[in-house]
Amino acid sequence: MSIFSSIKNAIFGKPAEAAPAPEASAIPMAEAAPAAPVDVAAVLGAMPGADGLNWQGSVVDLMKLVGIDASYDNRKALAHELGNADYSGSAEDNIALQKQVLQALADNGGMVPAELLD
Repeated sequence: MSIFSSIKNAIFGKPAEAAPAPEASAIPMAEAAPAAPVDVAAVLGAMPGADGLNWQGSVVDLMKLVGIDASYDNRKALAHELGNADYSGSAEDNIALQKQVLQALADNGGMVPAELLD
């Protein structure tokens, strides 16, 4: 599983397993409504330890909050997953990576406050 998928699953919940296909004679059921968008800030803010971490501005703290090792190698792998092949681990790179993670969460159905995306 990718690092971003691990972050997303920690916030959105693990994806449900696919239900078995109905038999041909079964009565068709209504399609399931799409899941409601997840309030990313509310979920992260409610996690144990959130009050002691700057998850809003630090990719390291965000990763720690969701239980992922925030080592340089994992941050570099995360950056590569999100399209940044030039990640060096500098403060500027970490700030940019934090924004990329939050934007990717928004792109995948998360509600992220605009001030965290700027």
